[in-house]
Amino acid sequence: MTDQPPAVVFDAPFDDPDAWAVGRTSAYPPSGRNPGDNKLDQIGPLYAPGAAGVFRARRAGGGLWHVDLVSTEYAPGGFELLPGDEVSATCLVHAARGAWPALWTWGRDRAEGRPQPGHGEVDLFEYHPDNPGLLELTNHVRGAGHYAQDAITPGRPFLLRVVLGQDSVQWSVDGTRVFADGLGVGPRWRAWLVVGISVSAGAYGHLPPERGVDELSWQCTGLTVRRPDTRPDAPEPPQAPADPGPTGPAPRTAR
Repeated sequence: MTDQPPAVVFDAPFDDPDAWAVGRTSAYPPSGRNPGDNKLDQIGPLYAPGAAGVFRARRAGGGLWHVDLVSTEYAPGGFELLPGDEVSATCLVHAARGAWPALWTWGRDRAEGRPQPGHGEVDLFEYHPDNPGLLELTNHVRGAGHYAQDAITPGRPFLLRVVLGQDSVQWSVDGTRVFADGLGVGPRWRAWLVVGISVSAGAYGHLPPERGVDELSWQCTGLTVRRPDTRPDAPEPPQAPADPGPTGPAPRTAR
């Protein structure tokens, strides 16, 4: 008997309003600003990527930047990732100072048997052009991370594949495994997808944008989630969260 390949359970384009909520995530404070995480961001319902998957940050007043962000949280579809899911996407980043592209998860870690808003974060990748060939890969659920050196080339698309395993999260770039954390997300993890661009405020060695630069961007295409047919100890089917407001409650820990 041949095992069936994982089925595609999510591949909605970013302009699908049933699948994606624009400028909304409970990972940010209700104001849509997140200065405590070294970000100059202002998220909101007006800041969305185009159909081609280009995420932009545009300089605004008061030192802020309007940044494109989408999440499956608060979207009508309410899609959530589950243990064993595989996320893949083709990404294109640029070596423009201050840009902070990221593809990540945010949700309800059920490791203790009950929902805990503000947990469930896995950074499928974060990118800072201060280290132009490096990807930051982090499992915040169980405290593992890795700097993948010389993994990419700015201006050249790369295929990212992340298997969110119960016992190990595995990251691959262009078909080569670059990290397996050996810890995983546990059997009852569940999380929403978040895609966006942030702008560095200049801390932690990440330089802010150069003077005269008014726009930053990156591109994400072909974002797809595949799910095995059988997964032991799977959590109950996901449900869309209650809608508490434009950006949700303040997180227990800032991203």
